[in-house]
Amino acid sequence: MQAYCGAGDVWKSSQNCSRTRQNATGSVKNKAESAENTAEKTGQKAKNTADAGIARRPETIEKEKNTMRDLEQIRKEIAACDEEMLMQLEHRMHCINEIITYKRIHGISILQPKQEEKQKNRLRMLANGNMYEDELLKVFDSITEMSKRVQAKALIHGNIALIGFMGSGKSSVCAVLKDMLAMDSVECDDEIVARAGMSINDIFDKYGEEHFRDLESEVLASYASCQQTVISCGGGAVLRQKNIDTLKTHSRIILLTASPQTILDRIGDSDDRPKLRGKKNVKAIAEMMAEREKLYQDAADVVVDTDGKTVLQICEEIITLPIAFHGR
Repeated sequence: MQAYCGAGDVWKSSQNCSRTRQNATGSVKNKAESAENTAEKTGQKAKNTADAGIARRPETIEKEKNTMRDLEQIRKEIAACDEEMLMQLEHRMHCINEIITYKRIHGISILQPKQEEKQKNRLRMLANGNMYEDELLKVFDSITEMSKRVQAKALIHGNIALIGFMGSGKSSVCAVLKDMLAMDSVECDDEIVARAGMSINDIFDKYGEEHFRDLESEVLASYASCQQTVISCGGGAVLRQKNIDTLKTHSRIILLTASPQTILDRIGDSDDRPKLRGKKNVKAIAEMMAEREKLYQDAADVVVDTDGKTVLQICEEIITLPIAFHGR
């Protein structure tokens, strides 16, 4: 994803900053390597001695102590490194916001997976052969994740609530948006099932649709405290105006649409949609969609047609529609 500056650039910048301190403190790298070599030799000596069952002589212990750097000196260097990294990370976050602004002005795609992979490969090359290679790459994975969160905050004020007919792609889009923007996510239907301790079909069969809608309203109301979260709503969430009123207080509502044929193709032989039992045909789906159409349109801040599009394309369209994220 291009909506953040290259982590490798920060690595290089950090190295340049380090050189400015070397005149006063000497090479941190050389000192660290010296300490590592000393620690390795000391550890090996201790192991060899223990294995031989021979007690270490006091003069040997004293000699080893004399070759080690002062503990407080090492801690000061770590503190200096932390301070330097903090400044570099802050600068990196500013760069992310600059990139987002630039892309908006020039109409450049926000999401660029190929660029993200290119940056990852560059980091792998830089870290290759380093004794801390795995640890360093994990650190940068974490930095990338936090960079995505900065990006999400710049793009999206509040939450994203996805509404639409069953099979319109809400769950798939929710999962991908969550990963792309490092946001949290919730699936309303999954939460209902967890609370009820039974499937949606069983809820309908045992207690009826009205009880299901009561549970749905309770779950949607519980999301009021969510921040930076993608909410995948059930297909019938719009049937109660109070659900929409609740969502509008904290979310930008995105309506995902699809043709009846696309819906039928997507749901296939799935039997977990009680409203479509015995009605899995284009005509029945079109009729039910027509009944809900006005409710969907009235609730939506933005409408995104999903026909003939990949999930990535749908997500890109959602992210680049500013009307969805301003004006409440």
